[in-house]
Amino acid sequence: MSVLDRIVDSTKEEVRRRQEQVPLKELEARLEARSEDRPFAEALTRPGIAVIAEHKRRSPSAGVIRDGATVTDIVTSYDRGGASALSVLTEGPHFGGSLDDLQEARRACGLPILRKDFMVKRYQVVEAAVSGADAILLIVAALDDKRLAKLNTLALELDLDVLVEVHDAEELQRALEVIDADLIGINNRNLADFTVDVERTYELLSDVPTGKLVVSESGLYTREQLEGLERVGVDAVLVGESLMRAEDPEAACRELTGHAPA
Repeated sequence: MSVLDRIVDSTKEEVRRRQEQVPLKELEARLEARSEDRPFAEALTRPGIAVIAEHKRRSPSAGVIRDGATVTDIVTSYDRGGASALSVLTEGPHFGGSLDDLQEARRACGLPILRKDFMVKRYQVVEAAVSGADAILLIVAALDDKRLAKLNTLALELDLDVLVEVHDAEELQRALEVIDADLIGINNRNLADFTVDVERTYELLSDVPTGKLVVSESGLYTREQLEGLERVGVDAVLVGESLMRAEDPEAACRELTGHAPA
C-alpha cells in the first residue's frame, strides 16, 4: 500500500468520526453564516509568478517541520512577505493540521486560503466552506472519475475555487477530460513514495491547454527556480517546507516573491 493509499484510508476514518459528532445536515445549516469569500484563483493572476505560501506542521517524509510558532505568526509573516494566497494543511494524523489552523489563518489575515487536504468526501467540501476556505485541493490520484466530478461540482456550487492536482500525463488528461479543470496543480512530489523532481512541471506543462492557470508544487526553494518556471508560463508556485523552516519566514517569503519591505 502506498503512502497516499494509507493517508486516504485514514482520512475516510477521520471524516466518519467527525460526521458522527456533527452530522452533514447540521454542518450544511452553518453555510448560511459563512464569511464572504476571497477569490483564490483571481489572486494568482497578478503580474509575475504568484506565491501560495503554506502552513504545514509536519509531513510523513520530513517529520516535524516547525515548533513554537502559531498559525497567526506564520501567515501574517507570509502576508507581509508578499504572498498572493495561503495554503493551510488541515490533515491531522500524518501532517498535524486541523480546521482550527484554517480558521485561525482566516482570522489573522486577508489573503485567500486553500484548504490543503485529501478530499474524498462531500462532508469535507462543506467543512471547507463553513471553516472559511476559499478553495479546495482535489488530488486526481486519490479519486476515481465519478468522485472527482462530484466533488468538483459541489465545490463550485459553494463558490469554492478548485486546485486540481496531477503528477503525470494520465492524471492531467483525466483532469481535463472529466472536469475541464481551470486551475491545475502539477505536484513535483510523487505521492506514492514522496520523491521530488521539479522537472515534472516542465515535462507536463506542454500538455496543458492555453488559458489554464498552472501551479507548480513541491521542491521549490529559490527565486531562481521561480524565475525559470515563470519563463515557461507557470502562473504560481505552492511553497511550504522551505518557508516553514526559515528562521525568518517573512524574509524568506519576500526573497521568493521579490516583494520589497514596506
